[in-house]
Amino acid sequence: MTAPAPAAPVSTATSGTTAGTDTRRRRPDAAYLWMLFPALALFTLFVTLPALVGVFFSFTNYAGFGSWKWVGFENYRSLWHDSTILGSYQFTLLFAVVTTIVVNALALALAIGLSSKIHLKRGLRSVFFVPMVLSGIVIAYVFQYFFSFSVPAVAGSIGWTGGEQSLLANQDWAWLGVVIVTAWQAIPSAMIIYLAGLLAIPGEVYEAASLDGASAWRRFRSITLPLVAGYVVVNSILSFKNFLNAYDVIVGLTGGGPGTSTTSVAMGIFNGFNNGDYAYSMANAVVFFVITVVISLLQLRLLRGREVNL
Repeated sequence: MTAPAPAAPVSTATSGTTAGTDTRRRRPDAAYLWMLFPALALFTLFVTLPALVGVFFSFTNYAGFGSWKWVGFENYRSLWHDSTILGSYQFTLLFAVVTTIVVNALALALAIGLSSKIHLKRGLRSVFFVPMVLSGIVIAYVFQYFFSFSVPAVAGSIGWTGGEQSLLANQDWAWLGVVIVTAWQAIPSAMIIYLAGLLAIPGEVYEAASLDGASAWRRFRSITLPLVAGYVVVNSILSFKNFLNAYDVIVGLTGGGPGTSTTSVAMGIFNGFNNGDYAYSMANAVVFFVITVVISLLQLRLLRGREVNL
């Protein structure tokens, strides 16, 4: 019986060649560096540097012109005692949460309907995408006329006394009009992402579930929702981030009123710049930026955990 031959040792030359190949693979391509450094320089010059300058001026009494002096955290302390600022944060967070839920629920429902086997679905998709290409300020003015004149006129003709007053003139319910208009404009973009996710699901999965006797709700809960969970995460984060910065629709629809009931944080910051409160508004902007980052990170962590559980 012949003993098995020992394994041949790896030659030093071969190891050196492999190490040399790995080293060459780790070396970045010069073409990427030529594209990266100009972009990094532009980002630093037009985004990072102005942001740092703004943070610096938030510790001063600068009005946007003239001289200034260092005041430390005085602007930040004043924010906590400003009822208008606190009210704008309360409205903005409530508005962002409610609108995110409404937009994603309706966009997913519409995407499921438009991805099913129905007639004229291509034409319907085109109709649903129209709000996405319109300007937010134009949409706001159209709906302002609708809420202020059309709805009260119809309510008066049918004897509905509760609807004769404009929704936008009601201090307690004007936010609902802002939610309706914002959702109407934002649903198409969310629906595109959901359609992409739904079309990526193989049809054989639904056919097998139907053969097993699964109901429509069971197919949605056990197949559709888990497979589009990643798209729900992306849409929720993008929607919430965009709605926190709501501005144009509110300006065209209510102007922040009645009173300051629909004044968002972005509107408050912009109004402060126009009124000569540059440093105070910069402090508000810094606080809002920190809150937005923290909320986005928490939202990403929670929704990712939910995605795994699904």
